[in-house]
Amino acid sequence: MKSPAKGQNRFEGDVSRYAAYLETPAGRLRADLSFANLQEFLPAPAGGEPLRALDLGCGTGAAAVRLAQLGSHVTLLDSSASMLELAERTIAEAGVRGNVALQLGDAAQMTSLFPSRSFDAVLCHDVLEFVDDPVAVLRGVAQLLRNSSSILSLLVRNQSGEVLKAALLTGDLVAAERNLTAEWASDSLYGGKVRLFATETLETMLKAASLAINARRGVRVIADYLPAQISKLEEFSRIFALERKLGQQRQFLEVARYSQWLAGCASPVSKGEA
Repeated sequence: MKSPAKGQNRFEGDVSRYAAYLETPAGRLRADLSFANLQEFLPAPAGGEPLRALDLGCGTGAAAVRLAQLGSHVTLLDSSASMLELAERTIAEAGVRGNVALQLGDAAQMTSLFPSRSFDAVLCHDVLEFVDDPVAVLRGVAQLLRNSSSILSLLVRNQSGEVLKAALLTGDLVAAERNLTAEWASDSLYGGKVRLFATETLETMLKAASLAINARRGVRVIADYLPAQISKLEEFSRIFALERKLGQQRQFLEVARYSQWLAGCASPVSKGEA
């Protein structure tokens, strides 16, 4: 799955658990919303060439399949060999193998694995929570973006969302208060700790990496807290449509479970680098 902290890979042993999560309404909603937000900012292909995208911590390959179906060439990078095997099966079943390349490696290694200015789009979804140095990863992304039109889609766990999760889902008021300033939370799927990100923290990190923010979206604002009488399966389309609207309004995106950032190079890339 994603790039974990140094010296461990908590995902290698049971990739099926993550695949099963993506089939739940919560998993589907996260994937569908984040991809819809990305599509708004994908650059147009130039010169008849397909867009070249890099999916860091590619997971099951679901996002790569969607990009490949749009005509993009997608490179998948993941630190888990088991997850890459699962992604390869997903890609083969979708019939897009010719548009996809797979690479085993950690996100921290990306600049040694790929030439500078290689990609029109980089997906970094649910990755920074697990790496040792988030700013270093973002700096690596900035080096790989092809030009000023290229886009980074960054999806991270929102610190404010963890406050509401503790209060509304588990009724743990102590945890809710603690999460107001917490830098780490527990990973309910695989165990261990995951890094949380506040708005100000991400803004500072992106600036330090010479990345300029184009837009920000909230992902899963209210869906996790809907009452039991609302079927998340039967009402999925309506929930998705409402989430899309809420996620674009600052007063709601601030408390979403996930925060998605669409960013590009802060300064124009020289012609020699393009």
